[in-house]
Amino acid sequence: MKFYALVLAVSLLSSAAFCQKTVAPGSKDINTKYIKPEKSLYTVYYVKDTSWVKQGTLTYDIVVANNQLSLTNSYTPKDNSRTSARTSVADAQTLKPISYTSDGKESKLNLDFGETVTGNYYSKKTKKDKKLKLHPKEVYIDWNWTDHLICTLPLDVGYKARIPQFYYNNESDVLVEYYTVKEVKSFIYNSPKTGKHDTWLVSVLEENTGAIYNYIVDKKDHRLWQREMSMGKGMWEITANEELDYQPIKNIFNKELMVQQISKGNSVIIGTAYARSDSGKKLGGLVNTAKKQYAPKGTEITLFPSSDYYEEWVEVNKKIRKQKKMPEVPLNRDFGYSVKKAKVYDDEGHFEFADLMPGNYVVMASFDFSNSYNYSYVSGYTNYYNYWGYTGSSTNYSTARQSYIDKANIEKRVTIDKDGDKKEVSLKE
Repeated sequence: MKFYALVLAVSLLSSAAFCQKTVAPGSKDINTKYIKPEKSLYTVYYVKDTSWVKQGTLTYDIVVANNQLSLTNSYTPKDNSRTSARTSVADAQTLKPISYTSDGKESKLNLDFGETVTGNYYSKKTKKDKKLKLHPKEVYIDWNWTDHLICTLPLDVGYKARIPQFYYNNESDVLVEYYTVKEVKSFIYNSPKTGKHDTWLVSVLEENTGAIYNYIVDKKDHRLWQREMSMGKGMWEITANEELDYQPIKNIFNKELMVQQISKGNSVIIGTAYARSDSGKKLGGLVNTAKKQYAPKGTEITLFPSSDYYEEWVEVNKKIRKQKKMPEVPLNRDFGYSVKKAKVYDDEGHFEFADLMPGNYVVMASFDFSNSYNYSYVSGYTNYYNYWGYTGSSTNYSTARQSYIDKANIEKRVTIDKDGDKKEVSLKE
């Protein structure tokens, strides 16, 4: 949990903290079923008031093998200058530490845990090794597991505990430090991807420094949604779960198949892109009277194969837009490999695609065009008189023509039935 040296100084602990139960390896409060073999990604921010500044990313990679849990914790700063990694191995049932290795900016550390902790500390500044033989007096967990240990606890309103953790600091003789679970209460966490979740908000005190940590833990699966660490002067370090497992699209995007679809065939699609004479705005109840408006020369036309993945993506995002509760799902990051581009090559909106295999395709175009319409307006009045005076009037109308710029956004589905077909299409709005 010690990512940065800045901490918040607070008053001395009350004696009540030392009356709480201790959660150490083998404690019945530890339920390791909540530690799942998976990779999770968190974005790290420095937050003050309403300002969120990204600092980097934090990755947890957990592997289970031979009744052991292996956790690799990797931090990469936003400039990608260097990734610092720590790997801890512990008993899969009790979280009793087995080994620890780290490779940071200033040092390397290797530890083997037992009644005596042995290992090696290497300073990159002095380029010297230091052999270690340490004798902690308390039972403990490896500090690298603390975030996950919090998620294994039987969290509930009023739950409290003390957690001893082993942390080696070359400049300190203190080997075991305590964290106190001060408060647990219900909280609603709003994920930008999956909406609202019922969670526990767990407040933890680092006893020797006074730093405050807040953990947001899901009530159902004990997922860690967010961790906050006080840094002093109103600044917090916040790590937010990016939900790598979030995938509302069930169909799989097949990159290799899509690439073949647009490059390994003998079929052709040719077409014309234009806006019809009645496209665009209808102003004052009068319809545009301009002739057919062709897509300008150089206009980009987009083609890609339609697939079960794409059709599901369209439907899922349609529902999301209707519900207005969360952001739309982005396309698979490899989707661009399935896209083919062509340009209108003349002044009459013509384009063409070649090397296509049989299948269903989506063809799209977007372009600006000039529209015009006729309208009438009152230009004056004619008054009528006779011997006795005013008898009435008539309204005089004139006509005029108005032009404006509009945009055409066109999408068309095209099917190629057999290899070698030549399809002619009209992209018209």
